[in-house]
Amino acid sequence: MGQTKLTTTLLALESLSIYRGLLEDKVLSKLKTLLIGLDKAELSLREVINYYNDYYFELANSSTLSLKDHILDKIVFDENPFSYKLQGVQPNGYEKVLEKAVSQDLNSLQLVSKLEPTMLKAEITELFKNSSYKTFIENLPDWTLESQSYSRNHHIHRIKERFCSSIQWAECLAELKSFHKNYGCGLFARYIAFVWEKSNGQGYLKGIDSPDPITLNELIEYQSERSRVIENTELFLRGFPSNNVLLYGDRGTGKSSTVKAILNEYHAQGLRMVEIPKAYLADFPLIIRHLKNRAQKFIIFVDDLVFGDNEENYTSLKAVLEGGLESKTPNILIYATSNRRHLVKEYFSERAGLQSGNHNEEVHAGDSMQEKLSLADRFGINVVFTSPNQDRYLKIVDGIATHRNLKINKEWLKKEALQWALWYNGRSARTARQFIDWIEGQEYLS
Repeated sequence: MGQTKLTTTLLALESLSIYRGLLEDKVLSKLKTLLIGLDKAELSLREVINYYNDYYFELANSSTLSLKDHILDKIVFDENPFSYKLQGVQPNGYEKVLEKAVSQDLNSLQLVSKLEPTMLKAEITELFKNSSYKTFIENLPDWTLESQSYSRNHHIHRIKERFCSSIQWAECLAELKSFHKNYGCGLFARYIAFVWEKSNGQGYLKGIDSPDPITLNELIEYQSERSRVIENTELFLRGFPSNNVLLYGDRGTGKSSTVKAILNEYHAQGLRMVEIPKAYLADFPLIIRHLKNRAQKFIIFVDDLVFGDNEENYTSLKAVLEGGLESKTPNILIYATSNRRHLVKEYFSERAGLQSGNHNEEVHAGDSMQEKLSLADRFGINVVFTSPNQDRYLKIVDGIATHRNLKINKEWLKKEALQWALWYNGRSARTARQFIDWIEGQEYLS
């Protein structure tokens, strides 16, 4: 490798400024430790082999054996002063001052990405040329030099390909700026779907590696109901006035699948989705602080929404739906699903309280009852999904079978589908899909 190239690679790492946080990355940190040791030429062979394999272990543990791929991954998703300001709703102009430093960092990281295992091992061999353990040096593992990564998210694949085809990575600055403006940085650029979780009482957004891949084309029937949700989403993405949406109705009719399919249809336009378990609805203000002032549009998804008579979480949801000073933000909507129109359970005892002389009853029981009944009204759009009649159920069955290219006798399929609905869960879109899943499985067995 030569001492000059060794020192140059080390200096390239140490000269990082805007991307300096990458030095905390396990792979690059271990690589830097190895390069410093070789640069000083004060290590024993045992120490060098340990440092080399520490670095290699972290690289292999990062799901790639390409140093170039690993560095590109870190560049694309790094949260730093440059990327964070670009992904804001209103960049303050400071990113212009940072562009020269970013360009220098990109070229430095490109230099590091070109580090070859054969050249590194040649330098180690030179340092220990009198050693009788050259076999250990020769057997040190190799990593891949060229990029081999592929992302199913086309915008991520596209920016990485641009870097790979460039002579100098600084040439990609314009595309990198556009990427951060359109798709954000950090978690919000890497993932399209999130779930709000808690650990030790602290809430955080967890990225979902493989969200449900359901698409709008796979959803048969209910086009009229679904079109209202799609139209509202498109208005939202274009920055026009749009509404929070409640999808309610019979179970298994495709309410949740509609919301998930909308994410898969529009994520390339900057749409992101955060699912919040009902138990964490009190965290709404904290979640909104995480999401506001970002370039992406967020749908907060609350599935299977219903509240008991003594739950207070619904007041948190009500406050957000009403749009308080903090909760009102143009890049966030709420899409909720429920099997019932009245989201808060109401009891006959409450209605009796209107005429009751019991001193334990609320004086203004009618007000409480109306508050519970009005929660659904605070969603701007209510879409009703009802169980299909027999004809609609059979159309769904036939549509799913056609979409999957199953060649099955229509009369036999109709007869079996009706029998399946009698045996399992009644008529619904979910039952139709489960039936076709069974049919398709039987074909593989035959």
